Amino acid sequence: MTQANTQTQPPGKWYSIRNRTAVAQAASGGALSAAEIFIYGDIGESWYGDTITAAQFVKDIAELHAQTITVRINSFGGSVTDGIAIHNAIKRHSAAITVCVDGIAASIASLIAMAGDTVEMAENSMLMIHAPWTVAGGNSADLRATADMLDSWSTAMATSYASKSGQTTDAMLALLTDGADHWYTAADALAAGFANSVVSAAPESALAMASFDLHTRYRTAPASLVQRIPVAAATPTQEHSMPQGTTLQAAVTPTAVDIAAIQAAAVAGEGARRADISAKFAKFASRDGVQALQAACEADTSVTPQAAADRLLAHIGSQSAPVAGLIVTVKDEADKRMDAMAQSVMARASVVTATGVVRADGTNPYRGAKLLDLARASLQAAGLNTIGMDQRALVAAAFTQSSSDFPILLENIMHKTLQSAYALHADTWTRFCARGTVSDFRVHRRYRVGSLGNLDAKTELGEFRNKSIPDGEKASITAATKGNIINISRETIINDDLGALTSVTSAMGRAAKRTVEADVYATLALNSGMGPTLDDGITLFHASHNNVSTGAPLVASFEAARVVMAIQKDVSSNDFLALMPAVWLGPIGLGGAARVVLNSTYDPDTANKLQRANIAAGMVQDIVDTPRLSGLPWYFFANPLEAPVIEVAFLDGNDTPYLELENGFSVDGSSWKVRMDYGVAGVDFRGAVRSTGA
Repeated sequence: MTQANTQTQPPGKWYSIRNRTAVAQAASGGALSAAEIFIYGDIGESWYGDTITAAQFVKDIAELHAQTITVRINSFGGSVTDGIAIHNAIKRHSAAITVCVDGIAASIASLIAMAGDTVEMAENSMLMIHAPWTVAGGNSADLRATADMLDSWSTAMATSYASKSGQTTDAMLALLTDGADHWYTAADALAAGFANSVVSAAPESALAMASFDLHTRYRTAPASLVQRIPVAAATPTQEHSMPQGTTLQAAVTPTAVDIAAIQAAAVAGEGARRADISAKFAKFASRDGVQALQAACEADTSVTPQAAADRLLAHIGSQSAPVAGLIVTVKDEADKRMDAMAQSVMARASVVTATGVVRADGTNPYRGAKLLDLARASLQAAGLNTIGMDQRALVAAAFTQSSSDFPILLENIMHKTLQSAYALHADTWTRFCARGTVSDFRVHRRYRVGSLGNLDAKTELGEFRNKSIPDGEKASITAATKGNIINISRETIINDDLGALTSVTSAMGRAAKRTVEADVYATLALNSGMGPTLDDGITLFHASHNNVSTGAPLVASFEAARVVMAIQKDVSSNDFLALMPAVWLGPIGLGGAARVVLNSTYDPDTANKLQRANIAAGMVQDIVDTPRLSGLPWYFFANPLEAPVIEVAFLDGNDTPYLELENGFSVDGSSWKVRMDYGVAGVDFRGAVRSTGA
């Protein structure tokens, strides 16, 4: 900092600089005699607090013209590159440097501590050294390059630890490459050479220790350390605020902390944990092995009451005999968390399902959470430390970490949204087409066996005649794949763009529904409206198939078409099928006329005549008019369950679109493929009649 009369740092920054005394300023020609630097928080860019890089720290300390500097550390670490820069800036300063570990100097914060000419550790403080890590994505070459970079950092950091401790560089490099967290008490650090002295735990040191929840940061934290910290300690987002810069004045005496109260809180918390575990085990104490399991859970301070209950349930479930005849059905906690997350996002996006708009009630712990919040929660649930990650790194980790369920969460949300949109979007093909299934993408046959005709009379000798099974007909259908890719970028998650996540997915669901619909009508329109060519080499509608008619939508033409359908014979031409129209299909402009005719009690063509019964009334159960047809032609279709004419066959019966994650990245994020596997084909001509409409 400069030599201005006041020196301040904005609240919430991870470091601050203040003057310790002003006594010797005049004697030293205006130069500050002593200064204090507080590194309290996550170093460099941080998710939790205000973001500031080491560049400002390096600038401030370079401008600090003090003869002695005390650096006080209480930090879990942070950015490796920022930490190295801070270490070097402290080493370069001409002042005599004393580093005091007030609470914890972990990860890169332990490297910064090595910059002190003298390193003091409070008797209840801790030091932790481990390998640098990062979040990476890309191909194998990219990952190898990242690993090489991490090894280079380890090598560079090892020299600083070796220089301070007097140990060999190889020994320090081993600490930085074995993947373990190496915890040192103050006494251990002194013995290893990382500290020069151990001092009494000052009140400020005790407060520093109480400001962290070690379980949030490091699962490897020693139980002895965890037990010294109150159960009600603040979370990392509520860390003890750093002392603020002041006008040149005498040092301020730190506020005293009631150590006894802190210890009492820790004891009370442990007692409550054991009591809760005991209550959960009470009803099952008579079961084999339950008492031993309870004792083990109570002895292990890392086991929460819920974790103990889960162990109890697993133990009971492993026994053959039921517990008091009670069958307990449980839902995996991960599934519950995923369902709650998906519901919260769909509620925020006002996704509509068959049951209405999705709501997230007050019991949902993720109600109102942003996508970035859910990404962090997914990583933390997988045991990944997210402290110090910037937004892009956090999202990258959420997409790429094998233990992260964030991609599954997105798939869950998108799948439900896709399915809902697909189900709610109306179609017409299901009203006159048959629905089928194919097992693969090969050509599949549809066979229609000829009939045997009528039964024959016995011969004069009383014998029954043999009758050959007639040849049948066949039709072919083949499934194909249609789909698109939805790109979910990191910016979508960071910007909490629900529209890109749900609106686009809903649109894709509706598009899938329309695609099948369009393919059916495109099949019907083949060969100038005469339909697809069947396996007999003739179009679906053809004079030789006896399924064409004429006339506008009037009573007489409807009756003529009905008769045409009714006189169709089976494959062997042995007998009439006696099919009846079930669906009228035509252009949107003829739908009104068709409804008038088919729903009138009396013949609407008898204007100025005596009323007569409408023989076409109630002839069909459904009237389908659509803008996908044009002109004058219209159709009668029989019930597709009785006489299928056009079949839509889905691969393995999956008649809705589905999602799958693309392997590799084509965008800076993740790609999701929306696909449908189906085919459309004409399979028989007997269950439909086409009228020219004129």
